[in-house]
Amino acid sequence: MRCKTIVVLESNGALLVQLKEALGKSEGLSVVYAGDDGEAGIQQIRQLKPDLAMVGMFLKGTDGCGVIQAIRKEGADTRIIATGVPSDTLMEKAMREGADYYLVKPFSLSGALERIAEMLRDTPETMVEAKEYAGAKRRPVTLEEKISDIFISIGIPPHIKGYGYLRSGIKMTVEQPYIINNITKGLYPSIAEKFGTTPSKVERAIRHAIEVAWNRGRIDAINAVFGTRVYLGTEKPTNSEFIALVADKLILENMI
Repeated sequence: MRCKTIVVLESNGALLVQLKEALGKSEGLSVVYAGDDGEAGIQQIRQLKPDLAMVGMFLKGTDGCGVIQAIRKEGADTRIIATGVPSDTLMEKAMREGADYYLVKPFSLSGALERIAEMLRDTPETMVEAKEYAGAKRRPVTLEEKISDIFISIGIPPHIKGYGYLRSGIKMTVEQPYIINNITKGLYPSIAEKFGTTPSKVERAIRHAIEVAWNRGRIDAINAVFGTRVYLGTEKPTNSEFIALVADKLILENMI
């Protein structure tokens, strides 16, 4: 019996190595390509036609959903396991693009290997069960999760202080749109009170969070999130402009 071939696409270098080693030691499995670039991954999948692809959501170049979409557009029957953070929005998008299963991070290597083995069984029932299992995990998406998904897409990392302040500010603005009209005396003090800090520290931390996203140079990703070319080059929004932009997007899309 021939080995089942696998392509692994993962942006976390340590996890990529662990998956490659674990799969390489598994009988009947062969990793034919492993990398962190989405566009390169698409090319390799086209050439190698693997039995299964593990696709991380946040890759260099083309993101995970873009990779999945490209694979399915070409009619490839490669089975796809998407991997990513706990997010109903991301899971639903990955499944909609054609993933067969969404594996939530962090996951154990043994659990990943078990799921891969199940996906590679030559039974159509396995595919139906996997999709039903993933679908059963869905629940109503909270406003905080919607905001976090936007932050992930545009490159605001969750470990910086401004992340939490900014998320709270956007949530408050969605719930009370008028508050953005008085950001200095209304919004900043409200956020500061919630986090036990000062309005000036809130202002600086939010400014830093926005600068981090813009300094990463992901202007195309930022514009894609808002569905139009909002910013060009090094243009950066003010705190109030950014908060209002995200809040308006959420309100208009009836996400509350």
